[in-house]
Amino acid sequence: MSEGSAGAPDTARPGRTRLTDPVRYPRGAAPATLTRRGILLILLTLLVPGSAQLVAGDRRLGRAALRVTLTVWALVLLGLILLAVARPTLINLVANPITSLILVIVLAALAVGWAALFLNTLRLIRPVLLPAARTRAAVVLGLVVAMVLSAGGLGYTAYLLNVGREAIGTIFADGPAMEPSEGRYNFLMMGGDAGADRTGRRPDSLSVISVDAKTGASAIISIPRNLQNARFSDDSPMRKIYPDGYNCGDECLINAINTEVTNEHQDLYPGVEDPGAQATLEAVSGTLGIKVQAYVLVDMDGFAKLIDAMGGIRIKAGGWVPISGETIDEANGIHGMPLGWIPAGDNTLDGYHALWYGRSREFVDDYARIARQQCVQQAMLKQLDPGTLLTKFEDIVKAGTKVVDSNVSAGQLGSFVDLAMKSKGQPVRRLTVGPPDFEAYFSTVPDFDRIHQAVDKLLGPAPQAAAGTDELLRPAAVPGPLSAAGAGAGLSTQTASRTVPGTSPAPSPSSSDFIPVTTTPDGEPITEEMLNDFKRQGDEQSIRNLVATNGQCAPL
Repeated sequence: MSEGSAGAPDTARPGRTRLTDPVRYPRGAAPATLTRRGILLILLTLLVPGSAQLVAGDRRLGRAALRVTLTVWALVLLGLILLAVARPTLINLVANPITSLILVIVLAALAVGWAALFLNTLRLIRPVLLPAARTRAAVVLGLVVAMVLSAGGLGYTAYLLNVGREAIGTIFADGPAMEPSEGRYNFLMMGGDAGADRTGRRPDSLSVISVDAKTGASAIISIPRNLQNARFSDDSPMRKIYPDGYNCGDECLINAINTEVTNEHQDLYPGVEDPGAQATLEAVSGTLGIKVQAYVLVDMDGFAKLIDAMGGIRIKAGGWVPISGETIDEANGIHGMPLGWIPAGDNTLDGYHALWYGRSREFVDDYARIARQQCVQQAMLKQLDPGTLLTKFEDIVKAGTKVVDSNVSAGQLGSFVDLAMKSKGQPVRRLTVGPPDFEAYFSTVPDFDRIHQAVDKLLGPAPQAAAGTDELLRPAAVPGPLSAAGAGAGLSTQTASRTVPGTSPAPSPSSSDFIPVTTTPDGEPITEEMLNDFKRQGDEQSIRNLVATNGQCAPL
């Protein structure tokens, strides 16, 4: 009787059914049929869990598993719809501590159930019936691979989701959601330099990332760490102590606010987890004339680990940057022999070198360092793409919990992740409260009306960039000596900066079309050995001349 007549009445044995269906009753089937049957059952369990049991095993188990499968498919479809029409809602659901815990438990249970179905499928295959040892091994290996890819992958997804859930709880706050101010979200990014001899962090890097709440268009405003007379916002408790600005002499730099408040004025911030960071945020708000709603503080000592977890960052450097040796003259900022150099041109930087690239200021001024810090931030954002997140998620998240602290509400992560996605690929407008946008002495005697004017222009409607360019946009040059020098106009390497007497040359805007300085004016290649020879001879001015453009940088 053919396979198509399976289940026909057996006239020789009334009341019984001939068991000739090779899928449900494999005994006696041809060897090739048994092999195909084993492969079919594995594919059914992989693609439609429960269907193998429905056609070849316990139908009750198969129906139950199939109902679960269909429910999961419906939920996945719902998730895809939310991703298309309400992405922030979906992200908030996944980031919420309660729903994410439920999702972790469900995924783990599904992984266990799927693995159990594969084991049940192995029993249904009956490897002992397969015709040869090689065939048995191949079918069993195929089942194991399918089980690892499916159930194992689902279990690993549950694990990563739990890692992310714990990280969100560690890094972000439980406070209420913030509202945009004049249509923008403004975040203060602080690079904190914490040490065993300090109470609280001293932020040596201060920048505000301002993002349009609808379009995701973003701008970066960098504030030099040595800015004096910083103004506190009207609602700041510190304004009662410093009503005319943070002015107590040369020691009252904006990066000292964190330590002073942590040591002396915590009582002004009852219930605030990090009073020093909050006071610094208020000083930046008052200085720039905008409302900064939240801060993100990165511990620079652990910053290298985060870069390493990402697999490094890729940048184009405009000039050589030293990895400074031990300080031998604190007053004049003179170091011993450099421990190494980061060359001009295209570089892939690991965490150690990226940290030095953003921190080094030997032979140049703070404004060159600020430009490089902006570039490092942009390189990180550019390279933190879905592929990097998927392949390095665990390392990135674990590193992040060690180096990042923030008062951003965890409940608003969905909105901000959605904005970050909108921001990718858009030009970033930039402003520095110092060269090249203001005079070199500006941080000592800041004019807050000019700062507010420049910030308003920066955050206003963006000018249209020339077609086919990816130059980062700056506001029009503000009034002052630098405007005549073409500050912010995207000048070439040869005319990128103007030297203010008594200062290092100011860096030019970091656009991608500059030419890295890799040779001397005579055309001789600049090498590490050449730079170190100048250092040994005490000729630091020659080094300054050769590395003057190291504030130029572009992410690759």
